[in-house]
Amino acid sequence: MREIKTGSTNRSDRSRWVAGRSCWQEGFGAFSYFHSQLSGVCDYIRDQVQHHTRQTFRQEYLAFLKRYQVAYDERHIFKPLEEDQPPEA
Repeated sequence: MREIKTGSTNRSDRSRWVAGRSCWQEGFGAFSYFHSQLSGVCDYIRDQVQHHTRQTFRQEYLAFLKRYQVAYDERHIFKPLEEDQPPEA
């Protein structure tokens, strides 16, 4: 995971996708899928903007953890950005 985090940070910094220097938070999450699910994963990535109008990424991430019964410490869950407000119900 260290190599993935280092590589993505370096690429982001070289590409200047964000102002200043990018960095990862302390924790991380990773999910695995079967090869047969690849097209669904691609669809999910392609449609993120649309489905995040219904729920924030943080809400979705917490739902994944609960659905798959992953134990976690709330201190290690990323904090929402100020502009990352949940959609109105």
